[in-house]
Amino acid sequence: MPRRRRRTAIIVSAALLSAAPLLTACGNDAHPGAAAVVGGERIEVSTVQAAVKDVRTAQEKTPQGEQLVRETGQLSRAKLYDLIVNQVVHKAADDAGVTVTRKELQQGREMLAQRFGGEEGLATAYLQERGVAPDQLDAVVERDILINKLARSMGTNDPAEGQQKLNAAFTTAAKSLDIDVNPRFGTWNDQKLELGDYKAAWITQVSEQQQPPAVPATA
Repeated sequence: MPRRRRRTAIIVSAALLSAAPLLTACGNDAHPGAAAVVGGERIEVSTVQAAVKDVRTAQEKTPQGEQLVRETGQLSRAKLYDLIVNQVVHKAADDAGVTVTRKELQQGREMLAQRFGGEEGLATAYLQERGVAPDQLDAVVERDILINKLARSMGTNDPAEGQQKLNAAFTTAAKSLDIDVNPRFGTWNDQKLELGDYKAAWITQVSEQQQPPAVPATA
């Protein structure tokens, strides 16, 4: 286990709150079959549906399955939001020359697993609190580490200033990707980083904390 150091970090979470109708595989006129086009690359409706299915399957296997399903009514929109945000974060990181190595990802997983009492505990926590299926964990942990490293690269210890710089970096990245979302899922807002009326609380606090970021007790 690597020596832990205090680092500027971003606490990342996902708020999957009110119910929304199921979104079907019917694309908009410009991009038939696509849930969104980001940086010229299509995110297929089928990709979103597969991500939703993975989460639902994992939820249904838990004792709290019915409750988890009720509490994640916007899951289709949330999964598309995550897919878009992943590309926004990677673009901002690329622009800043920030990367995550396989070793860093592995170490991040190990630290989180230790924090939650093992891999099973880690998977349970992310499923319950962030709507993340076990096979989606690596992508989410990698994104969290990228955000942390990007924050540190900005060289500020002031939380408010750090928040502003991160928001500016993500907004610039989002604009450059020319994000076009199928109206069935809502409209993307570069400035607010929102998808229609949906915005997961994926950046909530800048603080001095160990990497990778902790999962909040509530979403």
